[in-house]
Amino acid sequence: MSEHTLHSCHPADTAAPTIAIIGGGLTGLFTATLLERAFGHTPAAQPMPQLTIFEKSRSVGRLATRYRRDSQTHKNWQWAFGAQFFTAKTASFQQFIAPWLDMSTIQPWCANVIEMTTAHTTGQRPSTIKKERWNTEQARYISTPKMTSWGRALAGELQHTTMRFQTRVAPLAQYTEPTAGENKQQTKQKTELFDEAGHSLGLFDWVICTAPNVQAGELMAGSDFDKQESISTIKMQACYTLMLGWNEGQALPAALTDAEDGGRWDVAYVNDSIIDRIFIEQRKPAHETLLPSITIHARNDWSEQQVDEEIGPVQAALLTAAQHALGWDDACAPTQIDCHRWRYAATRSDAQTPAQGVLTDASRQWIVSGDWCGQGNIESCYHMAQQTAEVICAALAGRCVATP
Repeated sequence: MSEHTLHSCHPADTAAPTIAIIGGGLTGLFTATLLERAFGHTPAAQPMPQLTIFEKSRSVGRLATRYRRDSQTHKNWQWAFGAQFFTAKTASFQQFIAPWLDMSTIQPWCANVIEMTTAHTTGQRPSTIKKERWNTEQARYISTPKMTSWGRALAGELQHTTMRFQTRVAPLAQYTEPTAGENKQQTKQKTELFDEAGHSLGLFDWVICTAPNVQAGELMAGSDFDKQESISTIKMQACYTLMLGWNEGQALPAALTDAEDGGRWDVAYVNDSIIDRIFIEQRKPAHETLLPSITIHARNDWSEQQVDEEIGPVQAALLTAAQHALGWDDACAPTQIDCHRWRYAATRSDAQTPAQGVLTDASRQWIVSGDWCGQGNIESCYHMAQQTAEVICAALAGRCVATP
């Protein structure tokens, strides 16, 4: 598929295909968006697919936001505790995000970035050096006013897609059902999905799984999915996120206000610590009214070692590491503390193993997709959705026609 064009799909028959998308993260939302656009350019006689997204949580999107409101000031602390930002390096993804940039739902984040080496003596400030400034030459983007805003905007613009939340899909079961005018020897294969309680979720011509690879492997286990082995070749790592907040007017640790050289910073890459990066939330675009809110991501390798531990000791270890990095005392200690574990946060990179792309079982009309099939980032979500749309267009139409 060309990176500069959107492709229209012209189905070979007039029956509306039914398509299930397991997972309401960005890959699922991008996939539904691209399929609706592709079929939206077909002749009026050709039916729009019946798309259904099944999401196990209460909302959509991997761009997670957590916030709390202060009862006295009615202001918020806010933490982007999932992906902090994303890039758009390819022309096709830049074109895709352009409408939301125009609406300011997405904004570039020109952060001042430092490299920090933590102090391990109480009261000593960390050493810092200026690393870079993110700018429009290689922009980093965020969703505003919350990181969840873009996912919700994507979902809200879907016109031919049903969203079913708090629905966990059980491992796949496959059987055939005769189509109209066919006998039992000439059947069209469909997949029936069930929830975990055994209730039928419907029959589908296509099933697209966008879950993390471990969960995708569980959904496909025992189903004879012909790319099952490829799912397990990709390894994912965990990440713990520590969220800290300070009251309005409260003194902040000196290291948070300025770097050692007196410069203002927004993002710190941390050396010699279990912490990987520190993000100052209230310095992001359209975040100026927030109470002081700091998001800290732990190193993936350390998080993976602690992935099955109780959250309390993990939070305590990260809090100690954060105090060494930022150097607070009792007068400027955070008043809001929270911690979250992501089991499947990052794709373990291997220069010897190129990105495999989406995994397709053409005979069953199943596709396994997700950012982990690419480079493990949000732009990969888009490109895997692009590949998925192309597979389905080719199968349903026999051809895809490029449109502006």
